[in-house]
Amino acid sequence: MIRLEKRPTPSQTWAYLTPLVAVVATMIAGGVLFAFLGKDPIVAIRTIFWDPVFGEFAFYYRGQLLVKAGPLILIAIGLSLGFKAGIWNIGAEGQYIMGAIFGAAVGLAFYPMEARWLIFPLMIVAGALGGFLWAMIPGILKTRFNTNEILVSLLLVYVAESILASMSLGLLRNPEGAGFPGSRNLRQYESAANNELIAGWGMHWGVVAAFIAVIFAYILLSRHIMGFNIRLTGESPRAARFAGVNPNRLILFCLGLSGALAGLAGMFEVAGPAGQISIDFNVGYGFTAIIVAFLGRLHPIGILLAGLLMALTYIGGEAAQASLGLPAAAIQAFQGMLLFFLLAFDVLTNFKVRFGREATV
Repeated sequence: MIRLEKRPTPSQTWAYLTPLVAVVATMIAGGVLFAFLGKDPIVAIRTIFWDPVFGEFAFYYRGQLLVKAGPLILIAIGLSLGFKAGIWNIGAEGQYIMGAIFGAAVGLAFYPMEARWLIFPLMIVAGALGGFLWAMIPGILKTRFNTNEILVSLLLVYVAESILASMSLGLLRNPEGAGFPGSRNLRQYESAANNELIAGWGMHWGVVAAFIAVIFAYILLSRHIMGFNIRLTGESPRAARFAGVNPNRLILFCLGLSGALAGLAGMFEVAGPAGQISIDFNVGYGFTAIIVAFLGRLHPIGILLAGLLMALTYIGGEAAQASLGLPAAAIQAFQGMLLFFLLAFDVLTNFKVRFGREATV
């Protein structure tokens, strides 16, 4: 007989071991999946995790690692603050899209943009504002009408995708694009482009913002009263109420900040790697950032490392598709396994597994 027994206090050992065990379990399960697809599992795992860092084309892939990790870390930092307080923003993908639309709209409004240094700062402000306003919809509905922020924020993703398609085909479409959907390419205009700061390294302003967000979140959680309120609310909502924490203010703060960071990620992406507003602009960073936040144990430093690891699966997955012929769906399933195993093994933080009467894990 196997049963779960509640631990008197959460296990700190398992809290730190869970992400590592989840990664190992994902590699094993992913290897089995790749074997069923007729691929050598050892070669597939090596292609995903080893070759981008130490392989023949490692220098190119290392630059791409920062490009992919930047938006994941930026979005995950914002989500983690809400998750710590028990505020579940699942709609970061929509906020990411709206930030890109707002930022691109401001940049395109100044076309042809020659020698206007103020344009890019205005795009940054607009991107953060776009994500913030989109996150305020579930925030206000939650505080005024006690709606479920999970459902509202998630459903708003599909609204944002519809707006993205509409903008690509209508208001922001390139008038010189021969009728094809999509805006002008922002990377062609120096005043609006988020180019690499160091050629070949993948370091652009979005990556810099991600590192700043990590530092900011660490200081907020460890040195500021708002960080204390966030942690207290997540650990003991009743104690937080007795301590005078205003729940509505906390909800708006966490949702607003996470939305602004997601919007910034979208703006930096549309002005940099993506280059333009298009129907297929969003690639799921907002959803993948949820995995990054939990894999990093909602800790800023952990999120930084988890973002780099998840970016590695993106880059390695693309390499595996190109060199081994693995389908994109298999790589997506591989990434999903990571969250599945993380949640599964996380049970051991709060519960003991007993076999029979005596044995304990």
